[in-house]
Amino acid sequence: MAKYRIAWLPGDGIGKDVLDATKIVLERLKLDAEYIPGDIGWEFWCKEGDPLPERTIQLVKNTDCAMFGAITSKPSTVADTELLPELRGKGYVYRSPIVRIRQEFDLYICKRPCRAYQGNPLNYKENIDIVVFRENTEDLYAGVEFYPVPEEFFRIKGMERVPKDAAISLKVNTPKGCERIIRAAFEFARTNNRKKVTCVHKANVVRATDGLFLKIFNEIAKEYPGLEADNANVDSLCQWLLKRPFNYDVLVAPNLYGDIISDLCAQMVGGLGFGASANIGDDYALFEPTHGSAPKYAGMYKVNPIATIIAARMMLEWLGEEGLAQSLEKAVESVIREGKVRTYDMGGNATTLEMAQAIADKIGG
Repeated sequence: MAKYRIAWLPGDGIGKDVLDATKIVLERLKLDAEYIPGDIGWEFWCKEGDPLPERTIQLVKNTDCAMFGAITSKPSTVADTELLPELRGKGYVYRSPIVRIRQEFDLYICKRPCRAYQGNPLNYKENIDIVVFRENTEDLYAGVEFYPVPEEFFRIKGMERVPKDAAISLKVNTPKGCERIIRAAFEFARTNNRKKVTCVHKANVVRATDGLFLKIFNEIAKEYPGLEADNANVDSLCQWLLKRPFNYDVLVAPNLYGDIISDLCAQMVGGLGFGASANIGDDYALFEPTHGSAPKYAGMYKVNPIATIIAARMMLEWLGEEGLAQSLEKAVESVIREGKVRTYDMGGNATTLEMAQAIADKIGG
């Protein structure tokens, strides 16, 4: 019996390509694991009206963690037309299955490392090393939305300024949600010898929800006197990240801001081919690249798998397999530094699987 049961969720488009590459590396590491395939994604929305079938939820519940490939997301305004004819017009609403998994399993930490590997020709600047902690379950991703808006809402003070034909999405920040992601960021900084934690917000305008996030950040910061703590408006932060990236170390943000700034940080260290994400709760975790499904490349084994392989390294760390994680990290570093094997985005012509094999070969037999 394998030591670990890992839910293997390819998803859409290039999801299978990058997970196939990742398995090459994990098998070279001799991770004692069983990889259990699960159904998720646009295909199952079109066939069944549910991109996250109940059987997949049950699969996840019976595994130690999950590796996820990629998802195709489309606006709900067009989703109904993609369903099988017998399912159309029956009230099915497309909702991102990855967001549902995060909420279903309370994976409240979204941890996204953004590191400039030596020798990567796509680096904005060498030695960038920023880690984003994004709240993963609430804020504008809470899914509390109304269109049309119920008539009783217009009796609430302030709603007289809102047109009757408006659509509303609620930005929901709770004390618990703010506290646990902020504390996770400070704990990571303290444990990993980081020097500073920066709170990302827009509390000067979004006073209630972002004001709560900033207030709790300031309270928790007092418990970590050995760490520098500061804060920045999200719009201002974006320009300063480009101008002075070395001023930042660990960033912590509500859901939407964290999503945006982590993509910006990923671009500074090579693009989404290097952007990995760990979705972590108290008892479960799911690991994924941050890129989309790139359907035009599906099955071509053309794209860069490094983001997914870095996500696998994060999975190994979470499982407590520190030695395997370090071996994988050193192998990734070595291949990028040497520059002999590069995928098309890096200016080379290596395939997805050739990049994975080069990394596996650095691990040794």
